[in-house]
Order: sequence, then structure tokens, then C-alpha cells
Amino acid sequence: MKTVPHPATLRRAPVQRRSAERLTRILDACADLLDEVGYDDLSTRAVAQRAGVPIGSVYRFFGNKRQMADALAQRNLERYTARVTERLEAAGEAAGAGGWRVAMDAVLDEYIAMKRTAPGFSLVDFGNQIPVGTRGEPNHRVADRLTDLLSGYLDHEPDEDLRRTFLVAVETADTLVHLAFRMAPEGDDRILDEARLLLRAYLARVLD
Repeated sequence: MKTVPHPATLRRAPVQRRSAERLTRILDACADLLDEVGYDDLSTRAVAQRAGVPIGSVYRFFGNKRQMADALAQRNLERYTARVTERLEAAGEAAGAGGWRVAMDAVLDEYIAMKRTAPGFSLVDFGNQIPVGTRGEPNHRVADRLTDLLSGYLDHEPDEDLRRTFLVAVETADTLVHLAFRMAPEGDDRILDEARLLLRAYLARVLD
């Protein structure tokens, strides 16, 4: 999936297909190196070498590694949203009115899947694991995105109350999923099950 980050995270947005493919290689290399060496030892030069592009190509899009990691976080959010959307579309009517548990499972399952499989996700996820802004900002962004995405499926207005509900749910899921992955490399299934039960009990108060 070749999702291009939002132009706001880039010094210059790619215009041609070749430029977009080069940006994808740069971000893929960044993600792989984050897993291998961590953020502190990440360098734009190492990313350029891994991606097989001139160092100038990296600086065309990013001023430094922090901006590059922020763009990777934004790409993660775009990919996550696409995965949840595909999951809900496959679920069909079950994800509509009265089927909020199906939607919640899609949201949580896809987050866990990315934690387990997406390169660099354990450090960057949606932007709150390394210094690319405040910790609260990415969760607000995720909650707003999910509110806009799910309100239609759940037959709820995306009003302030629903946004607050999803923000609390996102903050709760974020904390518990990170706990599960601190307890076990692939995520402690018992803690993940507890997280699912807790979220269902909380959301039932609003969505049932």
C-alpha cells in the first residue's frame, strides 16, 4: 500500500509518480531502520543509503529526521484508516446501526495488527512515541478521524459528545495496548482481551 503522507508533513509534496515512489522508498527505509537502530541512531544519510537514493532526495522532502518520522506517523494513520475502512466495508450491514461492536473490533484489531507487523510502528505509531509533538496531539487526531469515519456506520452525529467519547476510548486503548506490548513482544493476549471488554463496557453506555 503506497500511501503518501499529507503534504503538510513534507517540505515539498511529490508531483510525479517517480517522485512519489522515491518518497515511499525513503519512508520504508526510515521505518526499517527505526526497528534496527532506534530513533536516536537514525540518520538521514543512513535512510538515503537504505532507500538507494541521493541524500538530496531525502532533504527535498524533509529537513531532518524528526520531520521524516512525523511523515511516517502520518502515513501510518492514513494506512490505519484505510485498513479500518476496508474491514468495515467487508463487514457490510453488520457494521451499520446497532453493529458498533463490529466497528470497535475493526478499530482495535487493525491497531494491534499494525503494532505486530508494521515496520517502525512500535516507535512511531501515529506520532506519540518519539518527540514529534505532544503525546496528546496524535490521539486527538486519531479520535477525530475515527469519529468522522465511524459516525456514518453507527448512525450517530459526529458531535462534541461523540468526539469526546472516542477520545476517551482511543486514550484507553492506547494505554492498554502499549501495556500489552510491554508485557510480551507480540502483545499479551490476556491484557488485550481485558482492553476489549473495558472498551465495550464504556462504549455501550453511549452507543447502545
